[in-house]
Amino acid sequence: MLNPVLVLALITAFGAGLSSAATAGEMVDVYKSPNCGCCGKWIDHLKDAGFEVRAHNVMDVPAARKQLGMPDRLGSCHTAKVGVYVVEGHVPVADIQRLLREKPKALGIAVPSMPPGSPGMESSKPVPYNTLLVQSGGETSIFAKH
Repeated sequence: MLNPVLVLALITAFGAGLSSAATAGEMVDVYKSPNCGCCGKWIDHLKDAGFEVRAHNVMDVPAARKQLGMPDRLGSCHTAKVGVYVVEGHVPVADIQRLLREKPKALGIAVPSMPPGSPGMESSKPVPYNTLLVQSGGETSIFAKH
């Protein structure tokens, strides 16, 4: 007969492995300027968390953003696509993982501008910022506070 505590521990460990595997190896396409250093740091942030990244150097990031449906008013220096979602700007990995886990009905998430202290912008004195959940019509709500 199996020990119920051992069975519970195995189920918990297996479940934790599944949740981390849900994002491990997930492909992220990043559209960025070829001359942007902070975009490279954000890409490293994604890779360190297990995401696969394809960087696309584009001369017109706003055009790539528009093509993916993200409103210009939420723009940053790079735009990404992961699964069915658009990810705009210096969004923390934990927010992307949550987006993929919860699967809300939305266009994606955005950290407008380039807030000091956000992933890829660590060299500056951090300031509070929000990650916004963006609906297909451009409406936003706060997804996470940092």
